[in-house]
Amino acid sequence: MFPTEYHMTRVYRQGENIVSRNVAGESLLVPIRGHVADMQKIFALDPVGEFIWNHLDGKLSLNDVLDELLETFPVDRDLAGKDLTEFIDELFQASLIEEVT
Repeated sequence: MFPTEYHMTRVYRQGENIVSRNVAGESLLVPIRGHVADMQKIFALDPVGEFIWNHLDGKLSLNDVLDELLETFPVDRDLAGKDLTEFIDELFQASLIEEVT
């Protein structure tokens, strides 16, 4: 995991080979390898995860995403920041997002 101190100023975007689908009320992220879905690496997102995913547009920093998150969900800033960085780390490690440089 990367340090939170500099991590929150970074900007991320959704990976190009990821398809997001809503199936039976559940938001799923499906990596595509070639022309085939990698069914072994599907991610199911809760409403907060879906909100974060939709804000990873390559323009907003994680600080911006956190601010939007706090405006939308009733959650403590420190807890939300910790959960956000852990979620981003998980997405990054699974190659579902990439950093914009």
